[in-house]
Amino acid sequence: FAGAARFALHSLRRADGLIVPSGFLRQVFAGFGCEAQVIPNIIDLTRFQPRQAEHGRPDPHVIVTRNLEPLYDIPTALRAFAAVHQQLPQARLTVAGSGPELANLQQLASGLGIAAAVEFCGRIDNDRMNALYASADLMLNPSTVDNMPISILEAFASGVPVVSTDVGGVPFVAEHQRTALLVPAGDAQAMAAAMLQILQNADFARQLADAGLAEVQAYAWPVVREQWL
Repeated sequence: FAGAARFALHSLRRADGLIVPSGFLRQVFAGFGCEAQVIPNIIDLTRFQPRQAEHGRPDPHVIVTRNLEPLYDIPTALRAFAAVHQQLPQARLTVAGSGPELANLQQLASGLGIAAAVEFCGRIDNDRMNALYASADLMLNPSTVDNMPISILEAFASGVPVVSTDVGGVPFVAEHQRTALLVPAGDAQAMAAAMLQILQNADFARQLADAGLAEVQAYAWPVVREQWL
């Protein structure tokens, strides 16, 4: 991000104003003495519908929608899910993404004893993502670096509770204990505890889902359009 900031600052030095898509990037540019205004990226809310399934099911479905690359730290997600699986043996995990770490992650899932409960389904086309979210009871974002993850907004729009690491721009999109639960990066124990807090408490899960659904309205085009104008 620092390298990108230097390049963009050099490129936009003569501009009257700088616009960035997240509060995180505004902080990055501020470190170079450049003030910026935030106009967020948008999400097409017509693509997603709030899920109808009941929270607190005995067979919860957890999803991860990040690629299989080191910066997204899928191993911590697997370790956290393994702890959850001990408490909720009917739970299952779907990892929707592609990348070079697939074989290592499959081996780790086998070593953790959760291979039968984990599906690596590969990359899913955009027009099928809504069905994945509709089947989910929780979305897990384990990344170690992030700016403005659209996957969190997609979960919000689908009425799916979120557990995420608190890195980069995530706290600017998701508020701990109100729209999501945020945990330190790489902390599988904290991640598992947060997941169980949601999966074993239907009222709390519904509260997070409702708050996320209300929050995501701010990222719809009719709202963001007015900011651009």
